[in-house]
Amino acid sequence: MGFGRRKDTASRPWRLSAKLLIVSSVVTILGFSAICTSVMLDMRHSEEELARQTLENLASGIDSDISRNVELFDLSLRAVANNMVAPELNGVSKPLRQLILFDQAATAKHFGAIQVFDSTGKLIVDASTLDPLPEDRSGEEYFQVHRDQADVGLFISRPMLHRGAYAIVLSRRITGEDGRFLGVVAGSIRFSYFHDLFGRLRLGADDIITVFRRDGTVIMRMPFDLDLIGKNLGDVPGVRRALSEPNGSYSGTGSISHSPRLYVWRDGTRPLVVLVGKPWADIYRLWRMEATRIGAIMGALAVFVLGVSLFLAREVDRRAAAEEKLEELATTDALTGLRNRRKFDASIEDEWRRAARQKRPLALLMIDADHFKTFNDTFGHQAGDEVLIGIAICISDSVHRAGDCAARYGGEEFAVLLPDSSPAQAFAVAETIRLKVEQWCGETAITTVSIGVASVLPDANSEWTAMVNAADRALYAAKADGRNRTVLAHNPKLSLVA
Repeated sequence: MGFGRRKDTASRPWRLSAKLLIVSSVVTILGFSAICTSVMLDMRHSEEELARQTLENLASGIDSDISRNVELFDLSLRAVANNMVAPELNGVSKPLRQLILFDQAATAKHFGAIQVFDSTGKLIVDASTLDPLPEDRSGEEYFQVHRDQADVGLFISRPMLHRGAYAIVLSRRITGEDGRFLGVVAGSIRFSYFHDLFGRLRLGADDIITVFRRDGTVIMRMPFDLDLIGKNLGDVPGVRRALSEPNGSYSGTGSISHSPRLYVWRDGTRPLVVLVGKPWADIYRLWRMEATRIGAIMGALAVFVLGVSLFLAREVDRRAAAEEKLEELATTDALTGLRNRRKFDASIEDEWRRAARQKRPLALLMIDADHFKTFNDTFGHQAGDEVLIGIAICISDSVHRAGDCAARYGGEEFAVLLPDSSPAQAFAVAETIRLKVEQWCGETAITTVSIGVASVLPDANSEWTAMVNAADRALYAAKADGRNRTVLAHNPKLSLVA
């Protein structure tokens, strides 16, 4: 015995040293990992901020160029619309009318000629000729919008084939002094403008530039994709956000390429909104290479520590499982599989205090096998053990709640603790147990059980032993009344639940 004690004493410092070694190693690795992670995250954040600033500058430059040309063209449309309602225009010759209307009109190789349509959609004035051919634009979207809505202002059409070239049409309503609709003045900006603008930029292979109309319609895209031109993406969350906020950024996937990108826009309040996107893979390429190198070193170290930790953890788990098994054996009755008296005493102490705090009832069933001693002496201890096992099974089948505690109280006596159970509920459980035992015995009448039931409302000044005594007295009363019955305790000295 002395040697055994020395062996146990010698093993305890080893276990303490092993745990200390594991904790120290893990803390060290975590510390270095935290430092490396912090540095790498700062580098990642710097790369992201640099990319965002670069894209913001790009978006701002494109947006400024487009907005300047749109504003310049809009000024020409405004001038024509105002001059069309001037009284001085009536009766003048065509050359003079052209001079009055289009003297200040913006001209550029990418701008289409400005045209004026009357209230029926018929072409009446064309900046490119004194004698325009007949045209009817009453079916066009831009004409119908101005005809039906007086407050549209500048309207930018969907991308369309206009006068032999793909373009967007910019238009304004001509309104008389009395508010009547007199017609529409319209001009176009050809796609060649956007191709020329984007062609001057140095973009990555997977960079994207998209120009949207206010409703989410794609006006132009780089790389150019005819299938997307004119498509409405207003329901895409990122696009919807870009059209509703003055500036910002978001991360998302494209409508064609599903690689995640950083999208940036600068001014979402203008008629045309420029959205610039760059793949996160390109943004983080250099950072990822550095992170991979550092991560490989840290990963190798972490794997080593993890392997050692898992080995030691497995040994600890084995020991903990053995201790749990011993604890279970120490609190379980070996014959019946129910809790033993030691576990029952601990449970009733805890449940009594809990019931007193929560002011909830606590019930106890005391169960005793009838004529067990006679049966045991007649048929032997093995048969008696089988009877006790059968009674335990009947009890286990009748007690299902997690907080209930069924135990072998001693010899042929059993106890069942029922938290939060009224007298009627506890009595019903007791009768279920009694009837199951009676049915299990069958016609041979091996044995039956008598049950005493007590249900009390604990308080801070009471002891659980009073409930046990009350259940015992009820059990004795059941046996005195002829056995194979359940008796509910009634004791005025206890705080019995009504």
